Amino acid sequence: MIQSESANPHSPIRSFTHSLIINKMHLVTLIPGDGIGPEITKAVTDIFTAAQVPVQWEEQNAGQTTFDQSGELIPTSLLKSLEKNKVALKGPITTPVGKGFRSINVTLRQKYDLYQNVRPSKTTAGIHTRYEGIDLVLFRENTEGLYSGLEVFDERLGIADSFNRITVEGSRKICRAAFTYAAKHGRKKVTLAHKANILKMAGTLMLNACKEASNEFPQIVFEDKIIDNMCMQLVNKPEQFDVVVTTNLFGDILSDLCAGLVGGLGVVAGANIGDDMAVFEAVHGSAPDIAGQGKANPTALLRSALMMLHYLGEHAKADQIEKALEATLLHQEECTGDLGGKASTSQFTQNIINKL
Repeated sequence: MIQSESANPHSPIRSFTHSLIINKMHLVTLIPGDGIGPEITKAVTDIFTAAQVPVQWEEQNAGQTTFDQSGELIPTSLLKSLEKNKVALKGPITTPVGKGFRSINVTLRQKYDLYQNVRPSKTTAGIHTRYEGIDLVLFRENTEGLYSGLEVFDERLGIADSFNRITVEGSRKICRAAFTYAAKHGRKKVTLAHKANILKMAGTLMLNACKEASNEFPQIVFEDKIIDNMCMQLVNKPEQFDVVVTTNLFGDILSDLCAGLVGGLGVVAGANIGDDMAVFEAVHGSAPDIAGQGKANPTALLRSALMMLHYLGEHAKADQIEKALEATLLHQEECTGDLGGKASTSQFTQNIINKL
């Protein structure tokens, strides 16, 4: 999990986290989102209340629901809240389908330079998968690459060009973040996934950046793998990986692949971290087809909220809730339908609370 950094002066979150721990109550922007978002958000806030977590929520919203109500996808009030509080928990958001609507997630990541997309994937007792012994963390560069939004279309020729913008600074920042995390958490190896054999310039930038970072951390093994081989290795023997770092598009694909290895998007956490702001989020969709039916599984958002607590320095509270969650997951009948049980969202939430 992402934890507050006090010992390492180079940590991108050190000074920010230090200033937060001084205060007893943490003010956090809460973005419920769309579809099942409000249901799973309520589950998390109910669990936090029961565990007496020192967090005060400042609720703002974005997405389809907000657009329908106000005509704004991302209200100014939400941006002001983020800029003031510097920490947010975000449920799944729906971006309206139509010309001119850009992904809300991408917009927030680029606006606030949340360049680290951090996605842990770990096998959990009670969640049955094909694999055992997986415990890896993926660092995806979050602001550049093919998601930079740099595209042109030549209507006469019928050609669309999308630019894969990779910068030296962006590559260095994400690679160093991965190695810093590995060193802090006792991880043994960092693997770079790239395509430098074909993308000679863009791929080599990341490769060189990781080699530079590895020189600062000689105790950590560094290896690189071509992205297609990386996918095969992840399916073949995922337990060999520890910390993985890669570019934006490759990271988008690999992070979902890794989630599939440990139970799916409904059970994994996600964080978007910059130098002075962090947005923690459920990485699955808004699932409007089951919204309001009490079927939604809040595990992904809850685990993201636990990452947030570690980031805020509230390690004891995070560990307390995590133990209650894991104890509940051991009993399939106490879980929601996607985890093999018959419990509703509220029943699953109460089962976790009962184990606090």
